[in-house]
Amino acid sequence: MLSGLTKFILGFFLAIAVLIGGGAAIALYFMNRTGIPPAKPVYSNDSPSVKAQAPKATQAQLSPSSTSTPTESPKATPTAKPLPSGAYRGRVTWADGLSLRSQPNQEAERIGGVTFNQKIIVLEESGDKGWQKIRLEGSEQEGWVKAGNTEKVDE
Repeated sequence: MLSGLTKFILGFFLAIAVLIGGGAAIALYFMNRTGIPPAKPVYSNDSPSVKAQAPKATQAQLSPSSTSTPTESPKATPTAKPLPSGAYRGRVTWADGLSLRSQPNQEAERIGGVTFNQKIIVLEESGDKGWQKIRLEGSEQEGWVKAGNTEKVDE
């Protein structure tokens, strides 16, 4: 009888130990899985080395189709000013558009906006290469936008 009681007590404690150990192992597994942070998202305006993930315009979107209405004559464009030295023509590649700021920093006053695919003239870059001073094409409005959200266009 003593051996039967010993087996029962030993079996009971062994079952409790297995249940506690299994529960602790499962709890540690799920705690470790939730404790791993996800990869940091990379936005195109974080660094000038990161390219914008905006959708690329197709050739059909960039050039007028043959079935469209006739275009105006070249005299419709005002006399184009020569670009300042070091400046180049570009366009906005950020799909949501950009905020035009008075100074090259995030806390500067917002003085306007630039829409996706809008033509611009890039005048200069800030010292840290994180901002670009631009002028809206066909306008005299100038301001700063985050670098990496524009691309140079061939004329």
